[in-house]
Amino acid sequence: MLGTLLTLLVAGIVGLIAVSVVFAILGTVLSVTFGIVGFLLFKVAPVLLVGWVVMKVIQKKSNRRRISASDQRWLDS
Repeated sequence: MLGTLLTLLVAGIVGLIAVSVVFAILGTVLSVTFGIVGFLLFKVAPVLLVGWVVMKVIQKKSNRRRISASDQRWLDS
């Protein structure tokens, strides 16, 4: 009877230690993940968005056709 109680006590302690280690690893992984997501969302994404807008403005301004007068005459004929 006493041996069974001690076995259950040891099994409970080992189980609590295992669960706490799993939760610690899970917390670390989630912390790192949220840190990376926060960095990408609030530091990298705005820079990429501004760069994309600038590139679209530049493309829109430089998208006009520029051909020589002789090429235009050739196309018209």
